[in-house]
Amino acid sequence: MDERRARLARRHHLAAGAPPASPAALAGSLVGLHATDPATPYLSLWARIPGCSVPDVQAALYEDRTLVKHLAMRRTLWVVRPEDLPSIQSAASDRVAANEHRRLVADAERAGVAADGHAWLQTACSAVVDHLGRTGGRSARQLREALPELTGTYDPAPGKTWGGEGHLAPRVLTLLSARGEIVRGPNDGGWTTSRPRWVPAADWLGPATAVAPDVARADLVRRWLHAFGPATVTDIKWWFGNTLNWARQALRDIRAVEVDIDGATGFVLPGDDEPEPEVAPWCALLPGLDVTTMGWFDRDWYLGPHRSQVFDRNGNAGPTVWVDGRVVGAWRQDADGRVQLLLLEGVGRRARKELSARAEELTAWLGGVRVSPRFPSPLSRG
Repeated sequence: MDERRARLARRHHLAAGAPPASPAALAGSLVGLHATDPATPYLSLWARIPGCSVPDVQAALYEDRTLVKHLAMRRTLWVVRPEDLPSIQSAASDRVAANEHRRLVADAERAGVAADGHAWLQTACSAVVDHLGRTGGRSARQLREALPELTGTYDPAPGKTWGGEGHLAPRVLTLLSARGEIVRGPNDGGWTTSRPRWVPAADWLGPATAVAPDVARADLVRRWLHAFGPATVTDIKWWFGNTLNWARQALRDIRAVEVDIDGATGFVLPGDDEPEPEVAPWCALLPGLDVTTMGWFDRDWYLGPHRSQVFDRNGNAGPTVWVDGRVVGAWRQDADGRVQLLLLEGVGRRARKELSARAEELTAWLGGVRVSPRFPSPLSRG
């Protein structure tokens, strides 16, 4: 258990040592960073790269374009490197896109928007791509107002309190982004909000070469296992949002080595089964949906008894406090924007002092900006 936590500390760049050279380097080493909550990638990078600022991340996303947001594993929005997109597209996003296509066609027909949902969707997608090719970046609202092909509403849950009429247009954009045809370009909101202008992927990032599914699978699982191993086949299946057979074939393709994880069968890369050296004591404040907190399906080894306090009922992690490879609490901001620690157990004087210092650093870094987690945990919600 201690050895596994030491791996986490080093390979997720949470312990003291050589930090990643850039936001793109960090995203690449972890395959990607969660971005469903707009603030998460900024805070994930702050936690791991000393001196990393909001302008640094915005430059990587919108100026240098060494990072890009993309819908991929588990229908989750990620921040990834453009050079990794072909593998991610083939190994994960194509599966997401197929599911989105099927559901959108069914909902359009059910809502009476079109008798032939496939034809309607093809027309709508072509209209968006053609329009963006002529005009450049446009928001979802601008596209909906400009293109009659996007007209249409549906009710996701007729007769239910959580239902109600909604536009189909955003789902067309979601499908096109999952296909890799368009991407989220400049953000018209602040760093804690998401108001993207959609742009053609080739215009924003340049041309890309497709990667065969089996090659992409092996590439991504190999890289993921280096950062997250040892891991179980269930961890791999869950993280990539695919099937057990898919995960098992990937392990065979990369010739993964079986290891024992407290009585369960885990896997590491060939030659990566040597004992992990100890790491110096460390602590961290991670945001909601951070890639480390969400990194495994089997989480007891770092959550202990605190799962119900730091995750919501749907399995979404809120902001967490870490000490030496374990989650020991949560954090939130008070009415004045100061970061508060909410500890669930004693951590000792040294760790308490370090955590207090990190809370002060984060308070200063935020500079009065309030971060409201999209999925607050019971503990962070209070």
